[in-house]
Amino acid sequence: MVLNRRLVLPLLAALALTALVVGVSACGYSSDSKDVVEGEPVELGDLSFNVSFSRYLNPNDNEDAAYLVGQKPAPEGSNYFGVFFEVQNESDDPQTLPSTLTITDAEKTSYDVLPSESLYALDFGGEVEPQEQVPVLDSTPQQGPIEGSVAIFLLPEEVSANRPLTLHIHAADGESAEVELDL
Repeated sequence: MVLNRRLVLPLLAALALTALVVGVSACGYSSDSKDVVEGEPVELGDLSFNVSFSRYLNPNDNEDAAYLVGQKPAPEGSNYFGVFFEVQNESDDPQTLPSTLTITDAEKTSYDVLPSESLYALDFGGEVEPQEQVPVLDSTPQQGPIEGSVAIFLLPEEVSANRPLTLHIHAADGESAEVELDL
């Protein structure tokens, strides 16, 4: 029995070390896929988009009211939905943000992004300076609770039954990506 114990402990230690090495080596994994899930970055040209968070917005909540500045009350049976971004320009040249975004549900119904007056809003069609990010460091959205710029959509209540929701990002050069939202 003592011999078995002498063999088992080093074997278990070797297996644990192997598992640790495999786990750590996967940390730097990146994919060139243009079909990702929320929280995974996707590259379109020289811009890297990361949907950090998405959720329904409550106009009666102080934080959410700041995201909804300028929006009319949602019609009966609809709710505002926010998609929060970080965008990184990885080049030495200014890059242009998409001029619009859309969300589709499982039935392929499409919903367009709304214009927004909020300080937290993503600047559609705006430029990202070389080697910079959106939101810009120390800006209102970057210092906010979610630390991202928001895109606002008006969705009918029944869309929750038509999941998954997919965000479509169309770059200025015609390239596009899809992000499955975690609703």
